[in-house]
Amino acid sequence: MRDKYGFYFRDWDVYKDSLEFRKKILKLLKKYPKEELFALSDQTKRALNSIVLAIAEGANKITKKDTRVYINRAHCSLDEVIACLDCALSDGYISSEEHEVALREGESLAKRLHAFVMHLTRLSS
Repeated sequence: MRDKYGFYFRDWDVYKDSLEFRKKILKLLKKYPKEELFALSDQTKRALNSIVLAIAEGANKITKKDTRVYINRAHCSLDEVIACLDCALSDGYISSEEHEVALREGESLAKRLHAFVMHLTRLSS
């Protein structure tokens, strides 16, 4: 089904997956202590938003090469989220089990982003 408003990135599975990943991690952030509200929690939220926004921003670039740049930026933001989660584990804000679940979900999204970059690379060759 095509997005009826013309925002075709909303039809991309990788975009939908990034929204779902964002929602799950935001739930996890609610466990962080209040003193992290404007530190690690805020940084994680910005990186989560950056994943979604970079995918959207890359959708209407003129060339597939330009789109790949933005999908790569989304992947870099995902790496940042994972680093933030590593910090949260180290600081005792999340359990090892919560960390493992987040890593598995992050890995799945990373694979999708990588596959999308490879698809765009083949299209622009």
